[in-house]
Amino acid sequence: MMRLDRLIGPALVVLCVTATLCAQNRSTRQLTVAGVTNLSAQPGSASAEVGNEVFIGPEVDEQFTKPQITGSISPARVSSAHVPTPNGSAFATTAGDIFSGFNAISHRDQRLANNGNQFSLEPPDQGLAVGGGFVVEAVNDAVRVFNSGGAALTETVALSSFLNLPPAINRSTGVFGPEPTDPKVYYDAPTQRFFLTTLVLGRNSGTGALTPPMKVYIAVSQTPDPTGNWTILNLDVTNDGGAFAACPCFGDQPLIGADANGFYVSTNAFGLATSSFSGANIYAFSKVALERASAGAITGVRFSNLTEAGMPFAFSIQPATVPPGGSFATKTEYFVSALDFNNTVDNRLVVWALTGTNTLNSATPNLSLVNAVVDTQSYGAPPQAQQKPGYFPLGMSLNDHEELVSSNDDRMNQVVFADGKLWTALNTSAKTPNGPVRTAAAWFILSPSLSGGAVSASVVNQGYIAIDDPNQQSVLYPSVGVNSQGKGVVAFSVVGLNFFPSAAYAPIDVNGTGAIRISGAGALPDDGFSGYPQFGGSNRVGRWGDYSAAVSDENGAIWMGNEYIPNAPRTVNANWGTFVGSYTPQ
Repeated sequence: MMRLDRLIGPALVVLCVTATLCAQNRSTRQLTVAGVTNLSAQPGSASAEVGNEVFIGPEVDEQFTKPQITGSISPARVSSAHVPTPNGSAFATTAGDIFSGFNAISHRDQRLANNGNQFSLEPPDQGLAVGGGFVVEAVNDAVRVFNSGGAALTETVALSSFLNLPPAINRSTGVFGPEPTDPKVYYDAPTQRFFLTTLVLGRNSGTGALTPPMKVYIAVSQTPDPTGNWTILNLDVTNDGGAFAACPCFGDQPLIGADANGFYVSTNAFGLATSSFSGANIYAFSKVALERASAGAITGVRFSNLTEAGMPFAFSIQPATVPPGGSFATKTEYFVSALDFNNTVDNRLVVWALTGTNTLNSATPNLSLVNAVVDTQSYGAPPQAQQKPGYFPLGMSLNDHEELVSSNDDRMNQVVFADGKLWTALNTSAKTPNGPVRTAAAWFILSPSLSGGAVSASVVNQGYIAIDDPNQQSVLYPSVGVNSQGKGVVAFSVVGLNFFPSAAYAPIDVNGTGAIRISGAGALPDDGFSGYPQFGGSNRVGRWGDYSAAVSDENGAIWMGNEYIPNAPRTVNANWGTFVGSYTPQ
């Protein structure tokens, strides 16, 4: 539902106060302990590709139709009507920053892991966690540990082998295995443990068709050293749908967060038969129980039938994390979601509060989930991004055009609770003073509060990061990383007719954002299989994202994980890479 009839100005709060608007179901769910794994004791990588299979999962991470509402976006243009009109951001170099970075997992690394028993995969979904001198990156269906200097401490490990699952594809026998996707990683500073989550899609071993069960896996390191042992747990989400599509379902793009007491996962459920949106879920688990689990199962709480802003559903509800040294909200976990239901333009966010999290360790947790609408600046569904012309051997061999780069939609990206505020960002359409509509980043700093069992929030600051140019230049997939002092960065990819896909960032604090810095300059166009019709791609749009990552370490430095196209060895089917950078705010 569009809300364009109001003046954008001081934030107004609309509380969800009626039982009809806030009706939700609550039930208990079991996380089953599935074993122990070790990141250092895994199969190595193949020296070269064998076979040429690719895997494009259900494309529901992109713009999807919400129940009873439709919207569509043309490949590289959207109408300028009502879209945000920011001025362009300045550019600066990293020369004056305390900054360093290194190449991390690439498509080639991911494809050749587990002795090559992997698929070519796009987009390069990216998770990142940093703590204790370790940097853990997960991309698509692979994970690797580095030290803070960028030296690899493990091989690139297939998530299948890490989770004690069969390989995604056994290239000797042709047998298909389950497919891990949408990984996230989190470092819990108070307990010095790493958490890794991923959706695992069940597949028919003979045909590769998606089939139940569908599970969310959670792995927790047993010590502060992520190269050692981890405990594996899984949650069967096959029947965790909503009112809008029948299950069996899969819980797409698990989003994660944590407070002092709990670990939280939210999903968008889609019906397996139709890939239609079914409903959103939030799961709450005791953090201590997860870290101490050794056998059997642990019990958590599932919230379903979630609604927001007077609509009969909610989607992409992003839990918050807290940086090392930061103060957790008292007995409360916050979440934020966006409200552009029909892929056009909106000027509201929703802040959620899960209270009573201190009871998660009890036999009968006493939790309450409420939300409130917050008036904000406008944001809207972005166009796909053009990229700089260059050499693209896969597309050229297919006699195809250079592909566009996917901007996906304007759902909420990661949320940080720091300095008593919620920091977040999302993709948006934008019309700068010069040139066509392009993709930009809209960022928000919100101040939440609780009173009488209701949550409210106000806008502390907000703005855009955009590139003003006569040609289309875009900022994609922003993630905000903030330290306990409320200083950090917005990290993102930059793509445009002047830019090969590159990694970039802009500093942020409560006063706003600084100039754009290119941290990892792209060397070539994106040339991945997902943008070509011969591989089932549509609209010649190559998948990118679906998200990036930015996190603080214990010393207040901000670590960023972003996708770009390096000048490095590639596979036949894709050439994406990732760049991990570290910036110390001043």
